[in-house]
Amino acid sequence: MRTSPWSSSRCAPAITARRREAGADRHRPAVLAANAESTRARRPRWIRLSAVETRAASKPLEAYALIGDTHSAALVANDGSIDWLCMPRFDSAACFSALLGDARHGRWRIAPSTEIRGVRRRYRPGTLILETELHTDDGAVRLVDHMPLRQHHPRVVRIVEGIRGRVPMHMELVIRYDYGSIVPWVTRHDSGLNAVAGPDALWMWTEVPMRGEDLTTVADFHVTEGQRVPFVLAWHPSHTPAPVVSDADASLAETEAWWQRWCGEPRYDGEWSEAVQRSLITLKALTYRPTGGIVAAPTTSLPERIGGVRNWDYRYCWLRDATFTLYAFLLAGYTEEAAAWRDWLLRAVAGDPARLQIMYGPAGERRLPEMVLDWLPGYEGSRPVRIGNAAVLQRQLDVYGEVLDATHQARRNGIRPDAASWALETALVDSLQSCWQEPDEGIWEIRAQRQHFTHSKVMAWVAFDRAIKAVERFHMTGPVERWKRTRADIHAEVCARGYDPSRQTFTQFYGSTALDASLLMMPLVGFLPPEDPRVRSTIDAIMRELCVDGLVRRYTDDAAVDGLPPGEGVFLACTFWLVDNLALTGRREEARRLFERLLAIRNDVGLLAEQYDPAAHRLLGNFPQAFSHVALVNSACNLSREVGPAHARKAT
Repeated sequence: MRTSPWSSSRCAPAITARRREAGADRHRPAVLAANAESTRARRPRWIRLSAVETRAASKPLEAYALIGDTHSAALVANDGSIDWLCMPRFDSAACFSALLGDARHGRWRIAPSTEIRGVRRRYRPGTLILETELHTDDGAVRLVDHMPLRQHHPRVVRIVEGIRGRVPMHMELVIRYDYGSIVPWVTRHDSGLNAVAGPDALWMWTEVPMRGEDLTTVADFHVTEGQRVPFVLAWHPSHTPAPVVSDADASLAETEAWWQRWCGEPRYDGEWSEAVQRSLITLKALTYRPTGGIVAAPTTSLPERIGGVRNWDYRYCWLRDATFTLYAFLLAGYTEEAAAWRDWLLRAVAGDPARLQIMYGPAGERRLPEMVLDWLPGYEGSRPVRIGNAAVLQRQLDVYGEVLDATHQARRNGIRPDAASWALETALVDSLQSCWQEPDEGIWEIRAQRQHFTHSKVMAWVAFDRAIKAVERFHMTGPVERWKRTRADIHAEVCARGYDPSRQTFTQFYGSTALDASLLMMPLVGFLPPEDPRVRSTIDAIMRELCVDGLVRRYTDDAAVDGLPPGEGVFLACTFWLVDNLALTGRREEARRLFERLLAIRNDVGLLAEQYDPAAHRLLGNFPQAFSHVALVNSACNLSREVGPAHARKAT
């Protein structure tokens, strides 16, 4: 399943690459001319599902599509089953958890009651509205799924449309609150049913008769050509009245109009406009609209190796992931999202800068205790299933650089600085002044002994560099001479202690001989120019030693370094970073070929997970992943520019 949506993007925003330069501002390329031949609008590929496949407990991640309302999200499988849904927020307890178990742990499936002969899907252009065609011997139906932009109560709206013939349909609603552990009390009313357990309630409306079977709500009905059968599921606090019955067609039209307005007019008409637009829509879907916080992914515990233990909860706002996402929004012209994120940051990190956390809840919550849900068997048996994330207690020095760089780019893109924002930045730099020489857990959140990670030191250098630029270019006030001395000290230390002359490469941490894909960030953030021989030799070494089938691993698994059993896939964001490095060093044809390979890894509706298994040809890790989609946007821009990135650096 490696095709694009049915139709090409028609309203893709303009993008430039994520460029964070040491000596000069980022180059602003001219808007690229449209290239109709290279947009790659491709025909849909048919997916055939056997009766056994539709009953399977776990489906490949490629089978899922995302719907959401910028508060929460659901994963919809290509057999018509919603297997993951958290209400009312991304990080709320799931009411459908079949993704991490089976149907007994909660799902909502609407599908033909006879064998499905073929499936094809798409998103409506410029939206997060999913259309799934299900074909049988009796005819065909289309399932239209969306989550309306929220006004009061979160809702999932599903409309079954008859395409041809007369198709027998079956609906199965298995509500299991608290990650599959609680069976609700269901009561029937004239307009539907209400399922209550503790603080949660779900209200269901539909035109077709429903009945209860074995603690499950089911319905059987037929759909003929031209007929439309709506289903609406709404969450509300159990102590409040049930929501008012909503019009499914009206919410569909309103949701489509909202997403298309958000996409706006095309600003990027490059070769990969469809992929760029789908990635931006996905990133918007992962933004918690009330606060501006950006979650790393809408899921928890999807394994980095099938059967492995590297299963983490990503439904929180990592400062690093959020700042990467911010770049994509800024480059696309979405300054409202960037300003909202800055305001979220000010609220979230308020207080002592020395107590800066690497992640927060969507509204800025600080306590995210990690625990194991032992009643869930895990995705394809991958235990443990975790909620919360103990990495919240880690020290990761690179987040200082990410935050200072993000606020710098916000200023460069016209977001006016205010006193509170600059006060926060200077406080963070002052805090970093006292701790940059200490070891940390690093970008990959190791669960072993802290190290002096080279990437962490590079990003500490970025923090001081961007603070200096704020003074020199935007007339902010601060101890710039002291910052310059520290910037020079960090640079000298990294070049002396983070570089192995015998191997002619930078290393994962001081004193190590190992490589790390995060070293690919060095030319991208402006620490060293791409033509530096140390950069070029490090790129070559990473390609020799960390690539599997041409795709990049984060580092060589070593329990002594990260404290975990070995085993994970290649890391997609790192592979996009390699694309950028190849382009920066003039190897553009290699970069294009690798980028096209990465696009082929997307599923049929254009989504990427965190990792990929080149041997099994399947996605791994939490899904969809903001980090991967941000990296796709940046690489597409780097390769689409009429003037190459390396040349553009010299011209600025």
